[in-house]
Amino acid sequence: MDEKQRILIVDDEPQITRVLRRSLTSHGYEVRVAGEGLAAIQTFGDWPPDLVVTDLSMPGTDGLQLCRNLRAISKTPIIVLSVRGEEKTKVEALDAGADDYVTKPFGMDELLARLRASLRRAVPRAEPATVTTPDFTIDLAAKRVSSAPGDDFRLTPTEWRFVEILVRHRGQLVSQRQLLREVWGPQFETETPYLRVHLTAIRRKLEPDTSKPRYFITEPGMGYRFEG
Repeated sequence: MDEKQRILIVDDEPQITRVLRRSLTSHGYEVRVAGEGLAAIQTFGDWPPDLVVTDLSMPGTDGLQLCRNLRAISKTPIIVLSVRGEEKTKVEALDAGADDYVTKPFGMDELLARLRASLRRAVPRAEPATVTTPDFTIDLAAKRVSSAPGDDFRLTPTEWRFVEILVRHRGQLVSQRQLLREVWGPQFETETPYLRVHLTAIRRKLEPDTSKPRYFITEPGMGYRFEG
């Protein structure tokens, strides 16, 4: 892989996380670990993974709630690992947003195969040249945003970069740190007021109702996403 795919492991058993980290790393993945759901959400926002592997039974926010929380903000694949193999539990996990369910103990070859399958299904389609909403059209190649009648919205270079990043991650959470890093550089990763100022300006120009944004959505404490 030219760029390593990211896997977030969520489990409170150190022995399990050590084995998974070692095996997945040896197979070319970049891995991070969280011990429970709230820590996983924080890591997800700071370091958006390509796939999440989570246990069900954990202290604090458990695996089912984590699935619900992640599915509300992202389409990232989720594989659940659990010693609870009864059908009812599997159905609950899948209904909560999991893409697959593996019962402990499991064979590493099976888990790797399921992981590869989930990542293949998650491969994004070819990026469209334009994104059209009822209120405006974004032309990524021409770097312009136009209204339905065809008039251009005047965005500053910084506003355009902000919009472009969110649109290229359409429907996905983009963390505050990622936006700050990509728009202003790594030295600005903690300057969150910059985001609020520019997002307010973008909403004034593009949102039909700034009090009820429908395109540029804030996920409090985590980041932003574009829905369109």
